[in-house]
Amino acid sequence: MFASLLEGLSDAVGFVTGALLGYGLGITFGLDLFAPGYGTGSIVAIVLVGLGGGMGLQAARFLRSRQHTPD
Repeated sequence: MFASLLEGLSDAVGFVTGALLGYGLGITFGLDLFAPGYGTGSIVAIVLVGLGGGMGLQAARFLRSRQHTPD
């Protein structure tokens, strides 16, 4: 049970961290995620947040798998 909890928490932390990095990257490029309507800038910002979240999740899983493999 503890292993499942640790897996879920690390996945959540990785996803949220990656999504926040994607959001920050969008802000850096001047893209407004919460702009009214679905303009090009808003869509690109949404994609950056999604890609960042996915990459953060995969990074968390990669780091977790490296801990369990013997050297």
